[in-house]
Amino acid sequence: MTARGERGVMRVLDKLEASVNAGQYYEAHQMYRTLYFRYLSQKKYADLLNLLYKGSTILLEHDQQGSGADLAILLIDVLTKSETKPSEEWIIKIAKLFEMMNSSIPERETYLTNCVKWSMDSNKKGHPLLHKKIAEVYWREKKYTSAHKHFLHSCDGSTYASMLIELHTTKGLKSEIDMFITQAVLQFLCLRNIQMATETFNEYTGSHPTIKNDKGPPYLFPLLNFLWFLLRAIEQRQSTQFKILRNWYAISIKRDPNYSVYLDNIGRIWFGIEIPKDNRNPNSMLGGLLKSIIGEVDSSDEEGELLGRSAAAPDLD
Repeated sequence: MTARGERGVMRVLDKLEASVNAGQYYEAHQMYRTLYFRYLSQKKYADLLNLLYKGSTILLEHDQQGSGADLAILLIDVLTKSETKPSEEWIIKIAKLFEMMNSSIPERETYLTNCVKWSMDSNKKGHPLLHKKIAEVYWREKKYTSAHKHFLHSCDGSTYASMLIELHTTKGLKSEIDMFITQAVLQFLCLRNIQMATETFNEYTGSHPTIKNDKGPPYLFPLLNFLWFLLRAIEQRQSTQFKILRNWYAISIKRDPNYSVYLDNIGRIWFGIEIPKDNRNPNSMLGGLLKSIIGEVDSSDEEGELLGRSAAAPDLD
């Protein structure tokens, strides 16, 4: 775009912002959409992305939720059509727009769905940084269940552990201190992510005010010892040790019937242990949590089906 053209865009932006400040929100929104179609036809993607981001930000700042969200959705559309690769700069920007949107508007979920689809460049579950930023937004909003689902696909076990500590200390029972981290670690292992499982476990046990002075392992809480040994067994591919651990800690594992379902899958994924036929009943557990967080899987992928049946979502909010 020529310097003259750039000055023209700046004048339009100034006019648009003046319209917003004057309360002429409908007119401003229509002007943005007109420029959207014009720039899109000319494939002036960089200018259009900047235009839509600024426009969405301005409208959302003035609580024009529907109009602001509409421009934000168009922004993701342009990121997709321009084949713009996920980057830290754009992920931070789109996460900011998500946070500015009121959780009551339906466009927010549409926007988030489109954001995750756009970020599926090298990761079919979406970019880990995007999941982290969205999870942090939900965390600030105290929507722990939604934050949990996105943290599972992030690459920041430390931050996730901090949320779990807050969740337990503010809403959990003292007796559940080890159960909060157990579910998280087992889910990460079902997702084949031992790095996140280990990082989350280490941060939780090292920072939780009740555990950090325990000087474990061994810990005062049996499930924590079980997890510590389980992570070692997986790292060393010790299937015999895995079987022994399930027997040693059988009483603690029974505290939540979902644990056995997770462990059946962990045994198959990490050690090649076939799941007992009696445990394959699709109606044996309340279903849905992992299916919702894993998303669509190849219909031939037995793992996806088993994970989808493994547990019900906890009521964290």
